[in-house]
Amino acid sequence: MAEVRLKPKLSTVLAVGGVASGVSMALASLGVATYFARRVVTPEHEKKDDTMIRAVDDDDAGPDTITLVAAPHTLSPGRYGLWLDRGAGHARIGEVVSSDLSARRASDRTVVRELIDVDAGDLDPGPARWNSYYYCGDPGSAVGLECENVSVPSDIGDLPAWQVPPRADHRPGDWAVLVHGRSAQREEAIRALPVLHEVGFTSLVPMYRNDVGAPPSADGRYNLGLSEWRDVEAAIKYAVAQGAHRVTLFGWSMGGAVVLQALDWSDYARVVDRVVLDCPVIDWGDVLSHHADLNRIPRTVSLLGRVLMGRQATRHLVGVAEPLDITVTNWVARADELRHPILLMHSRSDDVVPYGPSEELARKRPDLITLDLWDGPLHCREWNTDAERWESTVTDFLTG
Repeated sequence: MAEVRLKPKLSTVLAVGGVASGVSMALASLGVATYFARRVVTPEHEKKDDTMIRAVDDDDAGPDTITLVAAPHTLSPGRYGLWLDRGAGHARIGEVVSSDLSARRASDRTVVRELIDVDAGDLDPGPARWNSYYYCGDPGSAVGLECENVSVPSDIGDLPAWQVPPRADHRPGDWAVLVHGRSAQREEAIRALPVLHEVGFTSLVPMYRNDVGAPPSADGRYNLGLSEWRDVEAAIKYAVAQGAHRVTLFGWSMGGAVVLQALDWSDYARVVDRVVLDCPVIDWGDVLSHHADLNRIPRTVSLLGRVLMGRQATRHLVGVAEPLDITVTNWVARADELRHPILLMHSRSDDVVPYGPSEELARKRPDLITLDLWDGPLHCREWNTDAERWESTVTDFLTG
């Protein structure tokens, strides 16, 4: 008998096709979620140039200026830096002098800013990278403060750190540990050192795991504060061994998340007197949702990314050695567990870490948290836009 081939019903074809389509969509979602999660925990040591220098005017007849392609960061008020020649050179620039935004093409719109100084390298037209820290180098070369390079022992090895003494008539025993943000450098903390020096603090600015120049973690990935807190604990322990009686913790961006985990987990939290947080990550879940929205990734996919991070069976897809429970980084939900006075500074214009959780946390704990909200600065750039206000606010909090 010849083979009989039956024509399938249309409903059967659609059902099979629907299953195939559903599987494809699920695999696609898994791939996007994995990529998104890996990007979050992977250090970004190689950063691309993001600024274009059009002209440099150092005419003796007037103030030195630099012309840049206009962009949100180059139009921001305040003082900033420029990394030149892939980080080999550096220049410091000041306020906006003028701008021309009339051109139809974005690449033809320009902004002219004050040129304060060139710290290293040659400042010529061409690509550069924006430096929101303003300073480069170490505390000695940047702000003229005495600085000692020390090593902080930790569970992953010795962490390089700057130790900056206070002014001569300081109060012995008051120390500050300053923690930079994700994929940032220690230079981010230099802006706070003159204030701490003047008030009478010994300052310690350590690297932490996976920084360039610091020991890597076992997985070479950021753990969003869930392992980095041990390096802050190591810094506090070092300070106590050097005579610290009270320690103030500073944290910028992810550094804030690291500090909060140190307060939660470390036995040395008992010697922490108070905390200063600048645009901190109060809730990683909120930050991840924000960046999913920016990248037009469905929030269900970003939620899947969190699941991949947090499950023992799927952590290897993200590349982390241990599961990362994002829920424990939600300090709005954990507000009742806080025990230390906190100065919390955040900008309503923050484009990286939304200020909402900071505002909500301060609302829940007005007994502990002094909230200072700003309008205008981008992420961690309050000091850049108004150094006098930033320094006055910090000084009042530390001496009040």
